[in-house]
Amino acid sequence: MNIALITGSAGLIGSESVEFFHYKFDLIIGIDNNYRAVLFGDNASVEWNNNRLKNKISNYRHYAADIRDNEALGNIFKEYGKDIKLIIHAAAQPSHDWAAKDPHTDFTINANGTLNMLELTRIHCPEAAFVFTSTNKVYGDTPNNLPLVELENRWEIAESHPYFKHGIDEHMSIDQTKHSLFGASKVAADVLVQEYGKYFNMKTVVFRGGCLTGPNHSGTQLHGFLSYLMKCALTKEHYTVFGYKGKQVRDNIHSWDLVNMFWHFYKQPRMGEVYNAGGGRHSNCSMKEAITLCEKISGNKMNYSYSQDNRIGDHIWYISDVSRFKAHYPGWDYKYGLEDILEQIQQSFLTRVE
Repeated sequence: MNIALITGSAGLIGSESVEFFHYKFDLIIGIDNNYRAVLFGDNASVEWNNNRLKNKISNYRHYAADIRDNEALGNIFKEYGKDIKLIIHAAAQPSHDWAAKDPHTDFTINANGTLNMLELTRIHCPEAAFVFTSTNKVYGDTPNNLPLVELENRWEIAESHPYFKHGIDEHMSIDQTKHSLFGASKVAADVLVQEYGKYFNMKTVVFRGGCLTGPNHSGTQLHGFLSYLMKCALTKEHYTVFGYKGKQVRDNIHSWDLVNMFWHFYKQPRMGEVYNAGGGRHSNCSMKEAITLCEKISGNKMNYSYSQDNRIGDHIWYISDVSRFKAHYPGWDYKYGLEDILEQIQQSFLTRVE
């Protein structure tokens, strides 16, 4: 039997992975304890998505285990053993602000939980491909030291800089920078995943995501920028823009495009790899540009205000260079652009509230 095991299976990337891979594997094991609702409140609950998956996908088997609980995870790994051919570790505490309130919980979820997953993989199914969703926050605020130019609606990097054409590549240092505590816990996990690949010769890969987004995101103020922005556009809830004149730039990758990266890696795995994974020059926007797009798509004028205080560790300009992944996997390319993403988010939200 061929089994894919997915943590955070009711979240954005996890649920996209369940739907993408259930045709390609005999069984999908999903691990998700809806801790997002504990972190961000009932409005961020993913239970609706978990129920949707259970009703829709016949070969999906759900476990409400906590990735910090090594015994509970161990029982799952023991049951399925070497039949597990692919592991997608997408469960995480994903918020800068929340991490600062409870660093211990943040670290045990992001770092210790990842160590649990890696070690159980090594013991029970060492030949499996291990995919980890990291973050561009491992680079800390180093991107803010780049030579940026202020334009009317966005910050942009100087055209003379090597990053102008494609964005930031994997050679940027993760050292000597302010990460936020969330970024620090993800650095620990990121390096562990690399080390298990290089030290134990396991098929591990790190994807350092830009803004990961899509129609199944349960966006909140503290996490899920595009999803929450569109939600506010539709409900006319108030939205606060934090710092950088609202011109901070993010690249946004559709969850399907990211999961398709996972698929390409699974078919031709490597050991201890690292890839930047975001919308790149193909799909990016400033906060001001995103607000304009949300107003255009929703037909509503947004209710928002501006705070001069930016979030600690936040990037002024970040666009991912995905050239390295494309060089290794030339069959991969983007399927969705920014407007596609926002239109799908709108439709998904309207469907949920009907």
